[in-house]
Amino acid sequence: MTDTELFPQLVIPETLAAGPGPGNTDARVLAAFAQAGIADHMQADVLRGMIECKHMLRKVWGTKNTYTFGVAGTGWSGLDALFSAILPGDTVVCFVNGTFSGIDALTVRTRAATREDLKANSLDPKPASATVIQVPHGQSVTADIIETALAEHKPTWATMAHWETGSGRINDIRGFSDACVKHNVMGLVDAVSSLGIEDFAIDDFPGVVGWASCPQKGVLCLPLTYAPVSFTDRYIAHLRENGCYSYVHNPIFEARHWGIVDGKDTAAGSYHRTHSGYAVAAFHEALRINLQHGRAQKAADYAHHEAALRSAVQALGCEVTSNMTSLVVLNLPGALAGREKELVASARAKGFGIWPTLSEPVQVRIGILNQLSEAAITEIVTRFANEMNAMGANVDVGKALKALETHYAAAIAAE
Repeated sequence: MTDTELFPQLVIPETLAAGPGPGNTDARVLAAFAQAGIADHMQADVLRGMIECKHMLRKVWGTKNTYTFGVAGTGWSGLDALFSAILPGDTVVCFVNGTFSGIDALTVRTRAATREDLKANSLDPKPASATVIQVPHGQSVTADIIETALAEHKPTWATMAHWETGSGRINDIRGFSDACVKHNVMGLVDAVSSLGIEDFAIDDFPGVVGWASCPQKGVLCLPLTYAPVSFTDRYIAHLRENGCYSYVHNPIFEARHWGIVDGKDTAAGSYHRTHSGYAVAAFHEALRINLQHGRAQKAADYAHHEAALRSAVQALGCEVTSNMTSLVVLNLPGALAGREKELVASARAKGFGIWPTLSEPVQVRIGILNQLSEAAITEIVTRFANEMNAMGANVDVGKALKALETHYAAAIAAE
């Protein structure tokens, strides 16, 4: 193009986000974002919104932790803050059973690496102080695995994903917390895929000293807003004593802008960085929606609709290997085996956003984030079945829809 030509205006069509996340943002959140007035980051309502978000987050997390707030950015920003207290040479055990817990482990290994470790392999450091426990794809991290590893290595830190969307598996958070308490280990948990979906309160897990999540999955806000984090007094005391190699993602510095100073709530935030009034408004409304729905009811709704989706794809001849309630991970029938990426690409080209797994073996992932209705699940199943048939599977769409009808009818009858 010449210097005087412009690219045409970017128009992004609406799609059905039916993967592991992000989910389709709630219309109320989009309205709050769009209707926010132009204001600087220190305007009184922006600061009030941040303070109220902090208090709502404590209810969503189920905690009394003062150091509970949102890290500006995506889930990766929250996780980077979570792992910031790990210093070179720190002993740590990482439990990995999928793509995203694997990236967590790479982050941790980078944090724990010495200069010599980084020089030896700067993009994939392997410090002797960091132990990675690999659990096969499609399997959960169990209490026995955790106990054995922590008893042997007795690290300062241990990390685990609560829900691993890479394979759709729920890991044993109770076993993780109990083992951390038993062996005096500080547990760090990636709750990116469980917060706002599973009914749990983090104060019930005393072995875990730090938690991080994301805005765009269970919380159902816009991706570039705030990643929820929460830290216990023990974590903060350790960080205050030892420091970390970050200003931007230092939890103590981050907390100041949310009115958390020296372990106490203050009346208002202080200058730290430029926060967007639009992002604050969107995050605030997303948290209000979560609290209105209620943690227990939302968890029950996810379980109800995931069971419906599971029964329908099984009726189409697929094998489900996941146990999450927001995501179904499946193997296609034998006739389509090996064509998972082709099917996903075809669906996405039509505005139907399902995903493959990002590691071997390649499977298909279908999610239901913010799709908690019979109509929404029916659309997802119909579109998925049509994609299978377009590739020659010759599946019975009516059989899948009948499975949905039976599931929902049984739920009504049980009420």
